[in-house]
Amino acid sequence: MKEDGLTLLEILVTMTIVVILASVAMPLSKVSTKRAQEIELRQQLRALRSAIDLFKLEWNRDGDVLLGPVCVKNKLTCKEVTSPYGYPKSLDMLLGVKLTGDEATVRGTTVRRYLRVMPIDPLTGKSDWILRCYKDRPKPSSWCGEDVYDVMTQSEAAALDGTKYQDW
Repeated sequence: MKEDGLTLLEILVTMTIVVILASVAMPLSKVSTKRAQEIELRQQLRALRSAIDLFKLEWNRDGDVLLGPVCVKNKLTCKEVTSPYGYPKSLDMLLGVKLTGDEATVRGTTVRRYLRVMPIDPLTGKSDWILRCYKDRPKPSSWCGEDVYDVMTQSEAAALDGTKYQDW
């Protein structure tokens, strides 16, 4: 009479195969998690930089010469929210600028927004971006406090391709 069941050898072979498959899958899951964070970081940087560029286009000025269309229509606000180079004085300006010109009174548009919410850095879990001024070197040691020309992540880690996240 033969009984149903597994032999010790069959169990050991099965366990060996499972361990091999698990050891291959673990590094792949870590890489895919890091890759997903990198994709999200690129998207957040692109959103912030696009908002800064649009702000600059609309609120552009060169010292006291008002150049941007929104800046010309809102002369008082323009000098309050922009640097002499036309960049926003802080990241908060991208969340909303109160308009004072004809646009605000005629159309009822009182706030100009470039971002709905401040993007979160996926590597740090906060919106604690490193800011760079227009006059700063490419890798500033500290923010000058005059305007926001560019943003970078606080993370000093390296990406999957070997570059530093702060160089993106």
